[in-house]
Amino acid sequence: MEAFDRLPDEINHLVSEFSSIPVFGTLMAGLTQYTFWLVVSSIVLLIVVFAYVRRLSLVPHGIFSNVMETAINFVSNDMCQQIIGPTWKKHFPFLASVFFFILVNNLIGVIPGMKPGSGTISTTAALALVAFIYFIAVGIKQHGAIGYAKSLAPKGVSFPLNVLIWFIELISLLLRPITLAVRLFCNMFAGHIVMGSFALMVTLFAEPLLQEVTASNILGALPAVAFAGILLVIYAIEIFVACVQAYVFAVLVAVYIQGAEAEGH
Repeated sequence: MEAFDRLPDEINHLVSEFSSIPVFGTLMAGLTQYTFWLVVSSIVLLIVVFAYVRRLSLVPHGIFSNVMETAINFVSNDMCQQIIGPTWKKHFPFLASVFFFILVNNLIGVIPGMKPGSGTISTTAALALVAFIYFIAVGIKQHGAIGYAKSLAPKGVSFPLNVLIWFIELISLLLRPITLAVRLFCNMFAGHIVMGSFALMVTLFAEPLLQEVTASNILGALPAVAFAGILLVIYAIEIFVACVQAYVFAVLVAVYIQGAEAEGH
């Protein structure tokens, strides 16, 4: 059971930070593993976008172009047109950027040895704050500051009940960025830890066999086979979750934009 005894320390190492790295001599810049992979994911996303733009044509050719075209149509049709309505085109660039940024970060985190940039609360909080500022700005632009504030209260409700409902709606509005950030963070961080834990158990149980092939080590490595099977299932689930979480985040932002543009209830 030495493998189980080592597991807590290995998991702590899994979530540990990168050591500070020197930049320009004595200047130090501390990068966590999540920040590092966030930067990598951003670079990957830019490369994908530029590659798609260079191949852009009236009729998509090749698997890459067709996959990108399908993904973009999915965002424009299912997220923008169906939810936001006639004004969807002006919000499409923002929603597409949010969706693909989160999606690439989530999928990068599924790759063994990498981590999702969206697996830290600071990243998801920043995304949620940007989304919050965006749909508030949309509401103010549509109705004016006072008009947008009034639109939080439903029409046709008499005083003082309308005041109470207005405060409830205001609290709900202020909680939106918190729920957006926490939902994405918890799903991606927890999923990464679960995958990492099973990967560590596979490694810990198989390690003695890799060092020396004996009957006892072969017997002791049998749990690694079971853990590896479970890990494959978890990987498949996490790929699905990575896509779903990007979708949920973007769809909720689209709903909030639609609500900000709409008249009072």
